[in-house]
Amino acid sequence: MSKPIYSLILGFAALVAATLVQAEQANPQVLFKTEKGDILVVLYPQAAPVSVDNFVKHVNGYHYDGLIFHRVINNFMIQTGGFTWDLTSRPSSRPMIVNEGSNGLKNKRGSLAMARMSDPGSAQAQFFINHKYNKFLDTKANKPGYAVFGKVISGMNVVDAIAGVETTNRKGYQNVPVEPIRILSARLINPEAWTPLAEVKPQAKELSFERPVPIR
Repeated sequence: MSKPIYSLILGFAALVAATLVQAEQANPQVLFKTEKGDILVVLYPQAAPVSVDNFVKHVNGYHYDGLIFHRVINNFMIQTGGFTWDLTSRPSSRPMIVNEGSNGLKNKRGSLAMARMSDPGSAQAQFFINHKYNKFLDTKANKPGYAVFGKVISGMNVVDAIAGVETTNRKGYQNVPVEPIRILSARLINPEAWTPLAEVKPQAKELSFERPVPIR
């Protein structure tokens, strides 16, 4: 390959990378400070407007501060959003939301997705970070999946560290870390990038806790 062509390819690749970074900077970003380190995520309101709006409103309401990663399965996902260090439930004050699993975003490694019960429209505050590409959680033609609404852009080493901790069964829950891993804070770091949606009337449903189920 000649030097001018090689330089042109490198220049194009750099332009594409810079464009992607600029696009992500224009989207809402949330910084999670955890006891294992920081995790920075970018959100996709264009693809998942309801999920992102719901998530940011939980963040701005300090819902995630002090909660733990209560369900951790190595090479699957890490889940949070519902319990304190002693597995005391912290219910969401917000209504359940529509499932946006058909938005085209995939449950790839590092992606954030809403946790839910068997009812596709039962997601509230709990979410998980995929530790690998869990293709079976994606929406199929005849099967609603788990709605992806963001991804980790810094701190996958922290996600890996959390995914690798020792877990146990506790108070009727499985895959609970032996040593609780708390979220110290969750903050929207660029509030100017987020425009809230109008509030909707709550749905009359009951929910205990949310959990995607791994392939056996």
